[in-house]
Amino acid sequence: MSAEQLAELSDLFVVAAVLLYLFAMVGFALELAFGRAGSDQVVRRRARTPAAVGAGAGAQDGTGVDEVAPVDQAVPAPRWALRSGQVGLALAWLGWAANLGAIATRGLAVDRWPWGNMYEFVVGICFAAVTAFLLTLLRHQVRFLGAFVMIAAALGLGLAAKVFYTAAGPVVPALNSYWIAIHVTAAILASGLFILAGVAGVLYLVRSDGPSRLPSRAELEKVAHRAIVLAFPLWTFAVIAGALWADRAWGRYWGWDPKEVWSFITWVGYAAYLHARVTAGWRGRASTIVQLVAFACLLFNLFGVNIFISGLHSYA
Repeated sequence: MSAEQLAELSDLFVVAAVLLYLFAMVGFALELAFGRAGSDQVVRRRARTPAAVGAGAGAQDGTGVDEVAPVDQAVPAPRWALRSGQVGLALAWLGWAANLGAIATRGLAVDRWPWGNMYEFVVGICFAAVTAFLLTLLRHQVRFLGAFVMIAAALGLGLAAKVFYTAAGPVVPALNSYWIAIHVTAAILASGLFILAGVAGVLYLVRSDGPSRLPSRAELEKVAHRAIVLAFPLWTFAVIAGALWADRAWGRYWGWDPKEVWSFITWVGYAAYLHARVTAGWRGRASTIVQLVAFACLLFNLFGVNIFISGLHSYA
């Protein structure tokens, strides 16, 4: 296939991934809405069952009518709702494959590592976020996050295709380096994990204290914490690799470029979250707010800096 055909195929893969992620989101949402209550995959209801004659008030007043007492019964979740979650998971994997196909064919079309502009970068981050969710799902029962991760990935790919789209082609000389595979790949992987943690953190804050179809706050906090523990070393490596690349490309390790500054601010935010949990023993709402502040810094670093602030990274 020619480079033009590969580029067109990559664009089609992006469209397919958006649609598959949206359909997967519907499947996950149906399971979340109708298939679980709390964290035990059952729906509890109040039922009225008769008590034995002579054992209650009915026997004592001589009416001879069985006493009716309310009890809790656990009934299985509807099978169709659980099946919709399974279908959503299958569609999520298909969307993941389409997302991967978009990245691979884009790389073949341009004959370089496909992280050279904002469009390619966002496509990669969406892939990383879905990958983080699917791999987490292999070890932990976090399918409830699927509805929210899928809509975030679909919106991200839609934004990339409509706002950030850049035709396949060569990159500026500063990006024509093997460092792009090292520095940017680490940043993309870390960002995907941070997005998973951010979704869990937002759900933690919006979940009510009473009965809810969302999982417990403890479960949401655990998912977020584990994702950040994995992502933080990757982000640290990405910042260090970026400094090494800057020295090779521009002759200095650190120049307080806006991208460098906000990458460091993001690092400080997540370091503060981990430090607070270890030393101050912060748990629950306080630590979640800290990690969401760091997540906001990450989003501004990924999008705001490249769109609104001029700097050495503006070519992205």
